[in-house]
Amino acid sequence: MVVLAVGGFGVFIAVALVTAKVDTIGEVAFDRPLAVPPLAPSRVDANGTRVFALRMQQGESDLGAGRPTPTWGFDGDYLGPTLRAARGEKVRVEVTNGVSEASTVHWHGMHLPPAMDGGPHQSIEPGTTWKPHWTIDQPAATLWYHPHPHGQTAAHVRRGLVGMFLLDDAVGTDAPVSQALPHEYGVDDVPLIVQDVRFEDDGTLDENGSFLSPVGLLGDTTLVNGTPGPYDEVTAEHTRYRILNASSARTYTFTFSDRREFALVGTDGGLVEKPVALREVVLTPGERAEIVVTMTPGERTVLRSAPLPDDRGSGNRLAGDDDELDILELRASDTLTSSAPLPRRLAAAPDVDPDDAVRTRRFTISASEVNGRKMDMNRIDARVEAGSTEIWELSARDGSPHNFHVHDVQFRVLDVGRRDPAPDQRGWKDTVNVRPGEPVRIAIRFDLPSGADGPGDSPYMFHCHLLRHEDSGAMGQFLVVPPGQGSDSAEGDPVAPSTTRRH
Repeated sequence: MVVLAVGGFGVFIAVALVTAKVDTIGEVAFDRPLAVPPLAPSRVDANGTRVFALRMQQGESDLGAGRPTPTWGFDGDYLGPTLRAARGEKVRVEVTNGVSEASTVHWHGMHLPPAMDGGPHQSIEPGTTWKPHWTIDQPAATLWYHPHPHGQTAAHVRRGLVGMFLLDDAVGTDAPVSQALPHEYGVDDVPLIVQDVRFEDDGTLDENGSFLSPVGLLGDTTLVNGTPGPYDEVTAEHTRYRILNASSARTYTFTFSDRREFALVGTDGGLVEKPVALREVVLTPGERAEIVVTMTPGERTVLRSAPLPDDRGSGNRLAGDDDELDILELRASDTLTSSAPLPRRLAAAPDVDPDDAVRTRRFTISASEVNGRKMDMNRIDARVEAGSTEIWELSARDGSPHNFHVHDVQFRVLDVGRRDPAPDQRGWKDTVNVRPGEPVRIAIRFDLPSGADGPGDSPYMFHCHLLRHEDSGAMGQFLVVPPGQGSDSAEGDPVAPSTTRRH
C-alpha cells in the first residue's frame, strides 16, 4: 500500500480504501432470480422499415443498497429492452429524451452512417426525439446501445442507460448454424449485462469514485441485468450467455467456480470461426463474448471474476486487477431439455488482410489524451479512405490500463505485445484491451455502410472505453473520405458546422 507523505490521516484513509482488494467470493447470497431484459416491441411501417421506440426516463430501482436508488432507464427505471433485427432490414429507432439532461444514444458495434451513430455530435435535448435510420449491414452479433455525451458518458451509463442490440443473420440464411446454437431468448439464449456499482450512504449511486484510481470508479456490488446476487434457473443442456461488460472501468476475467470449460462462440462483432474451449475470458469495458455452457441435471456452478491472468498484460492493483468477484449462480434443473451439438464451423474468419493496408497510424493513449491531444469536437484527427484497409498501432503512454474502441467498424487484432492475440481476441472486434508495455496492432477495413452513396461529412469516434478516460479527453474523431483524400497523420481539420446537430 502506498502512503503519501502529505495530506495527513485523510489521505492515508483514502489510499487505503482505493488499494483495498475487493473479494466477494462466498459472500454473495444468490437469492434473487436473474432478471432478463424484455425484447423491445417493434412495428414495420409502410416502407418496410422496422421501427422501435425508446424513451429515456428517470425512476427508482432496488439495486441492493437497502433502499430505493434513483436511476435512469429506457422504457423503465433501469437499463433498457433488447432490440433485435436481422441483416438486410431497414430500421428506425425513435429515441425520446425524458430525463433532465441532454444525452445521446450510440449503437456500439453497429456499421452505419456517421450521422446515425449517436456520438457526441448527435445530442438529444430533454423533451425531444431523435429518429436515426439505417440498414443492418453486418453479420449476426451481440451489440449494445448507451449514451455518448462528451464529458458525461460515465454518469449516464452508470445511472442505467444501457441495453442490448442483437443482430440475426438474414432470414433464410445460415439456418443450420443459427438453429444449432441455443437461440430461445431468455431461456437458453440469455443476455448478461454486467456492471459494478458503489452506493453512497443514502442509497444513491456513487458517480465519482476515488481520484486516486487510475481507471475510474470500481464498485463493490456486482449487478447482472440490474439484479444483485442473481441466480439463473438453467433448463437446457446448453445455455448461450451473451456477456457484456457494461462497467465504466472494471476489467473482468470471467471463469467458473469449478474451473469448467465452456465454448466461446462469439466476440464483439459476431460468431467466431469455430467453438473454442476455454476456462476464462477477459473483457474490458464495452467488450462482449458469447459463451455456451454445458450443465448436467441438478448441478450448480458460479460465474465469477478472477484476478487478471499473468499472460494478459501487467496487472494493476489500483485498477482492480487482483479483485475476485462472485457474479451469477447457475442452477440446473433436475430435468434438462436436450440440446443440439454445437456446429464445428460457425462463421468465416475475419478477412481483413494487413498486406492490403495503405497506411499505418500510431495512437498513444493516456488518461486524458490520444496522441497528446484532448478531444476537440471541432477537430478532425484522421481522414481514412472509403474501402481502404489500414493498420492502427495502439499503446498505453502512462502506467494505466486502457482499451480502445473504434466506431462503425469491426477489426482484426493482429498481435498483442508482439505475440499472437489470445483466443478471445481472434474474432471480429470493435474494442480491445491495451495494457502498459503491450502494444496492440489492429487491421481495419473502412467499408461504406449499405445504401451510402459516398462518405458522409460527420465524424466517427475512436477512444478509450474506460469512461473516466473518455470523458476526460482520451478520444478523437475520424472522417471517412473518398479514395485519394486520406491523410497520414492528424491534420487538425475543423469539423463542418453541419455535423453538430441538436434534436
